[in-house]
Amino acid sequence: MKKKRWTTSNKSVFNIGYHLIWCPKYRRSVLTNGIDERLKELLNEKAKEIDIEILSMEIMPEHVHLFVKSTPVDSPHFIVQQLKGYSSRILRKEFKTLKSRLPTLWTRSYYCESVGHISEETVQKYIEDQKNK
Repeated sequence: MKKKRWTTSNKSVFNIGYHLIWCPKYRRSVLTNGIDERLKELLNEKAKEIDIEILSMEIMPEHVHLFVKSTPVDSPHFIVQQLKGYSSRILRKEFKTLKSRLPTLWTRSYYCESVGHISEETVQKYIEDQKNK
């Protein structure tokens, strides 16, 4: 069965996706040897808790890639803050090497790009064409 493109709530119809990337402090290659698998579990747990959907996830030794779908009320900053904070707290408790090698697990920065079904050019053209109707 094909998944619907839009999600609906009682007040809106939306399709909001974000490509998110972030790195461990100093871009250290610490997401290996079981830490990567545990991180996937933790990110999925937290995503379920805050009601976002992780469509794609790749954990590299020195960075994380996620493609998430969200509601209009959750900002990308909130999503990243929740995922990084939760995973850092638990991973640093479970893997003592992370505490000895890094002052904090994650850098304060992240990359975010909105991803949608329709391109920027298509939206601009659609809006411009409205005055001709």
